This record gives sequence, structure tokens and C-alpha cells, in this order.
Amino acid sequence: MKTASARGCARGLAVGALLAACVVDVLYSADGTSVLPLAGLVWPTLAVVLVGLAAVLWPVGRRPEWLTPQIRTAVPAVVSALLTAASLLIQETIVFGPGEIVILLCLLFIAVRHCPPRWAVGCGVLDAGALLTLPVRADVTLGSEGLGLSMVGLLLVGLIAGLAGYLRAMDYRRTVAVSDSRRSERLAIAADLHDFVAHHVTGILVQTQVARMMATTQPQDLDPVLACIERAATEALASMRRTVGVLRETGPDAADRRPVGDLAGITGLLDGFAAPGQRVTLHSDPGLSPDLPHEVQAAAFRVVQEALTNIRRHAADAAHIEVRLREDADRLEVSVADDGRGGTQLPAAAHGGGFGLVGLEERVTALGGALNAGPRDGGGWEVRAAFPTRTS
Repeated sequence: MKTASARGCARGLAVGALLAACVVDVLYSADGTSVLPLAGLVWPTLAVVLVGLAAVLWPVGRRPEWLTPQIRTAVPAVVSALLTAASLLIQETIVFGPGEIVILLCLLFIAVRHCPPRWAVGCGVLDAGALLTLPVRADVTLGSEGLGLSMVGLLLVGLIAGLAGYLRAMDYRRTVAVSDSRRSERLAIAADLHDFVAHHVTGILVQTQVARMMATTQPQDLDPVLACIERAATEALASMRRTVGVLRETGPDAADRRPVGDLAGITGLLDGFAAPGQRVTLHSDPGLSPDLPHEVQAAAFRVVQEALTNIRRHAADAAHIEVRLREDADRLEVSVADDGRGGTQLPAAAHGGGFGLVGLEERVTALGGALNAGPRDGGGWEVRAAFPTRTS
């Protein structure tokens, strides 16, 4: 609140100073005894001041669509340049003062910072040219006085254009950073969606194959299998719905609502995973802390999920799947082992592209952990991951 109040006060002081400077311009033009006299011709100065003030101070919320930054910066500069040209043609002095100078500097700032790239240079040069040619109205010669005014004008133009260019570059960098952050977050959400849906859809394929075999041999036992298929499809749809909901969210908390899992969610993964003839066992260390870092729990969940999905794809003949969770010496160890021989009847398109473990290894190593996957002694396959549970 204090910051907003301070900004409002600073903005009010700046507007007040600009208006006071413009009043000085008008008074100069009406004062026959001023340094730059032209008694009775107030309207040229008044026209430049009013057009410039409208371009600088028009409220953003009430600005019409046609009043683009290029029009705001070009029109007042053209009016000022026309008055300068008129003063040369009629051989008369047309007053300029601090108000017009400040207005042109403000418009130069707006042109460099806010105009589209194709217009920024042209509008900036137009504003700078109108400012640097102002001394011509006062019939200033090219002597020391004219050189001094030119040097001061060039210095002001350089400072304002440099500041506006720096702020424009900062705006661009901020936009790029936000865009990259959003892209990375959406890619992560897409990876989450793939993990969830692939897990459930693979289960549906396996259960469907079992149902087809049982339809001729054990039709009376089909109901539990069909119930598993229904549950897997429902969970897949729910995962997609949650992910789409996150993608539609805006605001700083949207990323926190990504549909990631945790250690408690591993139990839900195992429930209903086993096909007929399979047994799934979970061995969880009783001393496992429930307050492990969320990113570690989410990565552990992904390890188990990817391993189970691969079992369905490549080792559907496994009779026993064993999942272990253990915390030892500030490290969480996760392992998923099966005794399958690689027997599967899934279609080739359902086998995956082989990128699951690659992405999983990237996720694990990003947390300072290690992932190993390979055959077990005596047959089967095992996936092992270890994560540090404390950050230094």
C-alpha cells in the first residue's frame, strides 16, 4: 500500500510539473516583454501544448483503439516540426519553452519503449528531430549559443533514448523468461499426463486381453475384470480432467495444483494393478518419514508408476511384483522388481517409444539421485532409485 501510494504521489508531482512547464510556455507566448516575444500569437504554442499533453497524459483505460503509440508520438512531433518550418517561412519567432521540450522528451521515451519495432526508430527520430530543431524558431545562429543548445539537446536525447531502450530490453527479457517458464511448465504437465494416462490405458489393454480369454473359458468370472477396466478408464479420464483444469488455471498457484503423486499415492497405484495370477507386495519401511520433500515423493511415485507400466508392457507374465520403500542415511530408496520372463501379447504400438526410463532418469538425477534398471539374478527385472531426502 505504501509503495502504491508513493508511486501515486510521484506520478502526481510529475504531472503537476509538466502542466506548470506548459503554462510557462503559454505565458511566454502572450508576454510581449519576454525573451522570446510574439505578442498576440498564443494559439501556435497552445496547439502544440494541448496536442502533446493529450498524447502523454491520456488515461490508458480510456484511450481509444486508434490512439496507438505510433500516433501518440508522431502527431505532436509533426505539429511541432510544422511550427518550426512556419517560423522559417514567415520569418517570425514562435515561442518554445520547457513544456514543449519535456513533452517531446516524454514522447521520445514512449516511442523507443512502446512503439512496435518497425515504428520505434522512425517515431523516435521524428521526436528527436522536432526537439533538436526547436532553437531554429528563436533565430539562434550556429555560433557558440547554437552549438551549446545542440549539445544539450543531443545529451538529453541520448539519455532518454538510452533509458527507454534499456527498459524495453528488460521488458523483452522478462517476456522471454515468462514464456520459457510457461513452456517448461506445460511440458512438465504434458509429461505428467502421459505418465498417468499411459499407466491406466496399458492396464485397460491387459485387462481387456484377459477378459477376451475368459469370455470363452470362465464367463462367470468376467465381472471383476470388467470392473477393473471400468475403474482404470475412470481414473484415466479423471487424470486428464485434472490436467486440463491445471492448464486452464492462471495465477502463481496454478503450478502447485499439478496432478503429481506422493508416497501415499503408491498404495493406490498398486490397488487393482494385479492381473489374474499375479501378486503385488508393498514393503514400506515403518520408519519412513511422511514429511519428505514433495519433489522427492513425486519422483518416487513416478519411479513406481513407470516401472509398473513397463511390467504391463513387457512382462505381463510376471507372477510376483515387489515394491520396496526404505529410508536409510538421509536417502530414500525405491525399488520395483518382478519375476517376468518378457512374455507379453500387447500390440506393438502399445509398447511405447522407449523414452520412459530416459525421462525418469532425468527427473531422478535432477534431484541429485541415481536410477538403475536391469535384469535380476534368477530372472525378472528390477528398477532401483535412490534420492537424497535433505538438501544441503
